[in-house]
Amino acid sequence: GAKIVGSVADAARYGDVTYTMLADDAALESVMFEQGLLAALPKGGIHLCAGTHGIPIIRKLKQAHAGKGHVLVAAPMMGRPELVSSGTAGVFASGPSDALAKCKPLFEAIARRTFEGGDDPEAATAMKIANNFVLGCAIEAMGEGFALTRKYGVPTSVFYDVMTDGLFNCSAYKVYGKIMVDESYSKVGQMAALGLKDANLALEAGNLANVPLPSGNVWRDRLIGAAAHGDADKDWAVMALEQARASGLA
Repeated sequence: GAKIVGSVADAARYGDVTYTMLADDAALESVMFEQGLLAALPKGGIHLCAGTHGIPIIRKLKQAHAGKGHVLVAAPMMGRPELVSSGTAGVFASGPSDALAKCKPLFEAIARRTFEGGDDPEAATAMKIANNFVLGCAIEAMGEGFALTRKYGVPTSVFYDVMTDGLFNCSAYKVYGKIMVDESYSKVGQMAALGLKDANLALEAGNLANVPLPSGNVWRDRLIGAAAHGDADKDWAVMALEQARASGLA
């Protein structure tokens, strides 16, 4: 039932809610200010911003939309592409309560659960950044664990079972641990380049709020190393390969 329109401006004029899900802040700023979303969105219209973006750009959008009589709702997704496509991902959502109520059917159509963070779009933005921060650091720690046990002759499949059938019996460790065991870094769910973007967003958010995030520096540096080795387009679990290189295992 989807219809193709000729421009961003045409899409913004189509209905009451305009949904964006873009790769980074530069793409969002271009769509907003250069390609016509801000100018074309009708008064009272809702911009539902679903990408993973930084606090400064969300603040800029809030001010711009308020000046035009629009409403901004932040609603980034939680989950790898296969979860999103199956309808089992989550949505972090925040914005004015009446706008969230209006968007609720949209959230229910694409996700199993919505985590509402309050009236300020910055809240959902912070939740998504923090979620990716914790996940990124977990992937980094898993890579370190694999490297350490490999040095002592433990097969990666055995340590994978230790993690996923014991204390860390949860989907994130199973999904990313399996990628590390199989070294299937070319099957991309989240590119390392976008993971690096997320690491920088987390450190930026921490700086703005005076929150130290020491683990974030390790996460970011491992991704920078992966990019330096030509792996920016691989899945961000490639941090484990970067750890293996640092350990003399690859």
